[in-house]
Amino acid sequence: MLLKDKVAVVTGGAGLNGLGYATARQMAAHGAKVAILDLARAEPVAAAARLGDRHLGLVADVTDKAACEAAAAEVLKALGRIDILVNNAGITQPVKTLEITGADYDRILDVNLRGTLYMSQAVLPAMRQQQSGSIVCISSVSAQRGGGIFGGPHYSAAKAGVLGLARAMAREFGIEGVRVNCITPGLIETDITQGKLTPDRKKEIAESIPLARLGAAADVAGACVFLASDLSAYCTGITLDVNGGMLIH
Repeated sequence: MLLKDKVAVVTGGAGLNGLGYATARQMAAHGAKVAILDLARAEPVAAAARLGDRHLGLVADVTDKAACEAAAAEVLKALGRIDILVNNAGITQPVKTLEITGADYDRILDVNLRGTLYMSQAVLPAMRQQQSGSIVCISSVSAQRGGGIFGGPHYSAAKAGVLGLARAMAREFGIEGVRVNCITPGLIETDITQGKLTPDRKKEIAESIPLARLGAAADVAGACVFLASDLSAYCTGITLDVNGGMLIH
């Protein structure tokens, strides 16, 4: 039970085939009480109920600072503390550079980057008071290699921004016992990829990956559990690649 008696908050966690819900499920299995945050249409209350009675589902838009603060306050009221934050909420858009509008840019950066900042700001006071905490930010291999299959340049920019933001927070709050790390997933089979890749295209991509397969949501979830737990007690400001060897530095 790596996370016994811990309280974890997972943003964008209600999609049953997504990275967030897989992470919430694994953290619950390791003993954590989990608060799933998501938009109303994703039904976070129902998603949390699937994990069991001790877990919490809350409607929150990570681009709304007041909503993030209200959600953090509700978690503290209901569960008593916040030990872990997984900044998972994100959106993508497969367009080319010259096709990106101002509205596109704002929308992609707001959810992926501003949301990471706002939710981190919302939980940091509690973590500082406890003198302990772990924030895990979900970036992307797209930030490292300059683009991916499903994300445009503005998505790469947003996810690269997440890497910089996380490292800066790691430097600022390490003295207070708060660790901040990033995960950069490769191509993971979730709802985002469903129906968008033919079997032949999947096979072609898999053949280019050293581990010879696309990733599963559980692969990323396991890395989140590691970074949230005391197994990674001396890790902060790191970028943990979970891509099957797609990008070997």
